[in-house]
Amino acid sequence: MVKSSSATVGGDAWYAYDGTDSDVFLSSTVCLARNLANFPFPSQLRGTDSERIQSLVFDAFNSLPDGENYQAISVNRLDPLGAKILCEREILEESASEKKSGVIVRTDGKVTCSVNVTDHVRISSFAPGFDFNSPMTLAGTVDRGLQTKLQFAASYDFGYLTSIVDEAGSGIKFCVRMHLPSLTFLGKIPSLAAHYNDSGLSFSASFGSGGADVVGGFGVNVGSLGSFYDLKTANSLSGTEFDQMANIVSVATKFRDMERSAREECKKNMDSSVRNVAFRSVSLARSSVFINLREAIVLVSGAKWGLDTGVLEGVDDTTMRALLYRIQEGHLEYVLKNGNFAFEKDIKNDSQKKIERLRAVIIQEAFENIKVST
Repeated sequence: MVKSSSATVGGDAWYAYDGTDSDVFLSSTVCLARNLANFPFPSQLRGTDSERIQSLVFDAFNSLPDGENYQAISVNRLDPLGAKILCEREILEESASEKKSGVIVRTDGKVTCSVNVTDHVRISSFAPGFDFNSPMTLAGTVDRGLQTKLQFAASYDFGYLTSIVDEAGSGIKFCVRMHLPSLTFLGKIPSLAAHYNDSGLSFSASFGSGGADVVGGFGVNVGSLGSFYDLKTANSLSGTEFDQMANIVSVATKFRDMERSAREECKKNMDSSVRNVAFRSVSLARSSVFINLREAIVLVSGAKWGLDTGVLEGVDDTTMRALLYRIQEGHLEYVLKNGNFAFEKDIKNDSQKKIERLRAVIIQEAFENIKVST
């Protein structure tokens, strides 16, 4: 039976497992947008419509064969820290806290569903590395299971009807998160972003904001903090869901090959620069007392680049991926709230400094076994 709770969602995290091509790809996400027939879109709901939809969706999840593995939460019963963690994990939109919304999460986090946010139902499934097949299968299984209990709005001409026109049709969106430090270092990101943003896909920064002239760690011109980027399908209208997946897989594969080629070029022609970024990342992390979030993302990126180029060794890609979630503000607040830590006297009453101190310790522990390759 689906558990109803106001507590923070826990469980084994999908991002703590190994994935395909993890040197370049952090995660793959599949999202299905659906709306219940005979109800207006969430932005137009009136009276008790929100509660009725939430109840219908929660009950439908309860009827799934593995319904006991899902936890259902009304956002207005979710504590602020729990909401913050769900936003950091891209399970919930920040605006959801202002609405009568809900969220459903499988215990391993591989499948989530928001209710009454952008659409009545948004099913998301996640996988580590480069793998759309697994999350597409999981999301599809949930979708078919829900349709035995719910009638989704659809038409013969337009397919599934969604609150955003570009997401109608199949109602499916694909996203892959990539780490592209070599292409970034060679200054190739702006032209690649311009090219692929005109090919039915969206290429954007994963962390931070700004364009390709933003200066990142160690003075490298980047378009994303830490050289992390999201490649997404721009719409769901053209072709079948398999056509849309084939398009992003094709382009993501090109990015993978370009990054690996650029990595070899950097190793061959700019080895000193690569070692400088990698060594400084690890050294700064190890010697810092406090590390803020922006600094942490840059340091993790630099150390991962060193590991992927073979300059450094001792830590795998899975650890580095998980670290990006473990250093987030909400996660650290949760750890502080539920742990027993002895901080220095001068920061024991400063909540932000305690978070930055704990972040430094967590990164240092993760980097403990990193060493220069022999």
